[in-house]
Amino acid sequence: MSLFPVTFVFITGLRQPLFNNAVLTGSWDQQGRFSPNAWSTHPMTPFTAEDGCPAFWAEVKIDFSVHNQKFFWGVRADTPKGPNQRVTPTEQEESDPWQWEEQCIFTVPLSEKRELRYHFTHCRRLGANKFTPPGETGEPGIRFSVWAPHATKVELVRGTLTNGYIDNQGGGISTDPADQPAMIELHRAPRSVVMGDLSPHYLDNIWEATRENSPTLARFSNFDHKPYMFRITKDDGSVAYRTDLYSRCQIGRGDINPGGHPYIGSWRDLDGSKSCSIVVDPDRVVCDFEKADDPSPADWVDAVEFWKDEFRADHPMPNSIDDLVIYELHIGSLGVGKSCASRGKLEVGNFADAMDLLPHLSDLGINAVELLPMGQFQGSISWGYGTSHHMAVEFASGGRDQFKHFVRACHRRGIAVILDVVYNHYLSDGERAEWKYDSDADEKNIYYWYEGLPTDYPGSNPPGSGGYIDNQSTGYAPRFWEAMVRKTFISSAAMLVSEFHLDGFRVDQTTSIHSYPVLHANGHACDAAKTQGIRFLREWSHTLRLVKPTLFLIAEDHSGWDKVTQDPEVGGLGFDAAWYADYYHHLIGDAQNDAARARLLWDAGFGDDRPLAMDYFAGALWASQFSKVVYHESHDEAGNSSYRAGDRDVHSARTLVVAVNNAPLFGDTRLWAEARTRVVAGITLLSAGIPMFLMGEEVGASKPLTYAGFLANREDIPGLRATAGQGLFKFYQDVIALRRRESAFRGRGIDIIHVNNDGRVIAFRRSNIQGEFLVIASLNNSAFPSYSIQNNLIGLGRWEEILNSGDPKYNGRGYVANGTITGYADGLITVAIPACTILVLRRL
Repeated sequence: MSLFPVTFVFITGLRQPLFNNAVLTGSWDQQGRFSPNAWSTHPMTPFTAEDGCPAFWAEVKIDFSVHNQKFFWGVRADTPKGPNQRVTPTEQEESDPWQWEEQCIFTVPLSEKRELRYHFTHCRRLGANKFTPPGETGEPGIRFSVWAPHATKVELVRGTLTNGYIDNQGGGISTDPADQPAMIELHRAPRSVVMGDLSPHYLDNIWEATRENSPTLARFSNFDHKPYMFRITKDDGSVAYRTDLYSRCQIGRGDINPGGHPYIGSWRDLDGSKSCSIVVDPDRVVCDFEKADDPSPADWVDAVEFWKDEFRADHPMPNSIDDLVIYELHIGSLGVGKSCASRGKLEVGNFADAMDLLPHLSDLGINAVELLPMGQFQGSISWGYGTSHHMAVEFASGGRDQFKHFVRACHRRGIAVILDVVYNHYLSDGERAEWKYDSDADEKNIYYWYEGLPTDYPGSNPPGSGGYIDNQSTGYAPRFWEAMVRKTFISSAAMLVSEFHLDGFRVDQTTSIHSYPVLHANGHACDAAKTQGIRFLREWSHTLRLVKPTLFLIAEDHSGWDKVTQDPEVGGLGFDAAWYADYYHHLIGDAQNDAARARLLWDAGFGDDRPLAMDYFAGALWASQFSKVVYHESHDEAGNSSYRAGDRDVHSARTLVVAVNNAPLFGDTRLWAEARTRVVAGITLLSAGIPMFLMGEEVGASKPLTYAGFLANREDIPGLRATAGQGLFKFYQDVIALRRRESAFRGRGIDIIHVNNDGRVIAFRRSNIQGEFLVIASLNNSAFPSYSIQNNLIGLGRWEEILNSGDPKYNGRGYVANGTITGYADGLITVAIPACTILVLRRL
């Protein structure tokens, strides 16, 4: 045998000590010989890696006598998820996509150093990060690292805070003596450092610079909060200036894209997706929210100190996804009336406005906010679904430190923070970000999936585009077969959990990742892209569960595929719940003209007495129990959807408007609108799904919330609560309190006990060992003085009315209190139902 020592290193890239008792496992026996069926185990020694984060290592002697022998290895450890967990969640490309296989691979002979490293995340592997060589103490240095496999040369270039932009001719590079040298060359990382990381696709393709390249890199403080970019010499010799896709901050809060031309304006007006990246110390937080924009050295505290009092015993956090009542919030749509006189335009809402809204949300009673994407996106006036830098927080919203203050303030009120993230496409204009980062060849476009060569697609428009992958999103699909691309998304999510203490994620349009991919040239299905998309989502969810097992993971998924909410151990994608768009289309129905949908509110909004398809809706209501997020309004449908009806376009709208078919909301019309809105909101909040509603619904917001016009249509939520929306707010408040108080409403069980299309009534039962409730909802325009429901599940006994949406305190009318109701042995009860009312009865 030829035995040679091999060092295995596991690096977490996260500051928290998440893992203990790490053990190396490998496909060799105790003598180091290849053993595919009986793997050996070796305890690993903990240490602090050069990035300042916990890591582990072990040395093993391996038999190298068989040339080209392929060995497999991995690491197990005790984690927050449990003991002895696999912490190398990487699936090899050749593995069966329907089986759970996690393993790293190396093939003999190895390089001379014989060191294999696995990076659990790249949070502090790529980008601008603290760097302390082993055995050294004192102030850390800085390491700049970037993945650029096709580059022939990479340089760090330092910008200025005067304008925050470097043009294509190098204008804007700092001339400040304190910033010299302003250009520092990066070098390819040695093969031994990255070998065995994740896949063979990027060996020797990480470029880095440390103090070995320039003495100024010996002090992190020389670069802290300073702007920079990478100057990439591509494989054809052309030069491009690129942002750091792992930057934690992009300078600029405006919409100006200089397009590579000289720029003499203010950094504040720049589009952050095109501007300089900024060095950030992730281990510090500005202690004063108001000073986050321009802090002094005295304003910083260690992150551990900042977070030490984030929870309150009298405001417990939700610990199960079934406990959630979710408030969907777009930060940019806050700040009604906000404008900047000096810039002469409306200003988007920011975290300061969100902080101001928190007392309202606490009074409302919700316990989770779901934020539209906050990763750095293109421009400032946006919903955020064109993310350019997944590690950075949108600067126009207030940036990373104010985001942390917002999360901490939510936690102190017992409110979980869930963030929308977008992995199915990048921003539409990715120049200086992902698009052709280090090569102009389409097949070498490292962040985008491309099939074959451009010559395979003659006549494609634009030329060469035929090999990209479309997936019904607003851009080409990412290159999910590339481990470095997957790791970008995974690391950004792990960073948000670790550094921002987020409680969950809603992943945008997962169906685009695992079901919709087709070739741009001809629309043919791309099964390879689907398979790799499945692997990515599984690897993503499993990694995050190792970091924080209690995370709420929600998919916007329209496939109905049961594996979306199954555990990765059985081939599932690992989500807790999926958005249930069909529920919305059945209950509300204004977004599409589909006869297969119940469209209850839409039809009720005509004001006549036509029958409603309660039986169609009953199926969706019953299915809400199967790990579904249900909603009667979301950002997608609050004004952006439309369809053609005859010779006109019909646009979706807010719930209150749909309830009266766009009639002016005055007098009796307003009362009818509120009455119908209370019914559909009550059904959603008391269903067996995880309920969610869009910001402003609780006070009767009526302006269309659109991605193109949200600034002009912002609503004064506190103002509406104090005036026209007072009764509606009280109703939401009481129903939310009922759901959160009674465990029967937080369970998954639901029985549809009555459906009446002609009478426009539906009734369902929610129960567990702690209580039993009947919910009776009517969209009928007339009252039922005496309405009978018969079902064996009702049985003999007495019931009391505990909620009636017709109550005057909700701005209702025609109120008749039912008091105590008798249920007979044959399952018959009789109740009085005011027009357009939802009742809740509790068994005594």
